[in-house]
Amino acid sequence: MSAPPMSPGRLLAILAAGVLFGFGLALSTMVRPEVVLGFLRFTDFGLMLVMGGAVAVTLIAYKLMPRVLKQPLLGGYFHTHVAHLNRDTLQGAAIFGIGWGLCGVCPGPAIAGLGTGNWSLLWALGGIALGALVQGLRAR
Repeated sequence: MSAPPMSPGRLLAILAAGVLFGFGLALSTMVRPEVVLGFLRFTDFGLMLVMGGAVAVTLIAYKLMPRVLKQPLLGGYFHTHVAHLNRDTLQGAAIFGIGWGLCGVCPGPAIAGLGTGNWSLLWALGGIALGALVQGLRAR
């Protein structure tokens, strides 16, 4: 099932949100694996503010906005997603946590890190893509 075509305004909004996201990741130094590892070792709590800010914005966007607006600003409708905690979710979370803890690289910040010239992140992104491919093949 393919998604419907997007309007130029929606595409520009997505691009602007991506630019804002990438700039924020780079500005907060979350694109540097050593900073992320410092956070995971409880020696650098700066990223806690980044995550707290993200949680606050998400809470407002997903809980408050549907009560204020009848539909999203760029059309469509507000989606709901029922979360299911199951064995695959727990195993995936554990494997992700191990990988994140070993290399200090998360997919979004790794992509943004390429924009800062940190080309060694391509190795981590290659591993992320390979892991996702293996999972996709396993799920068939």
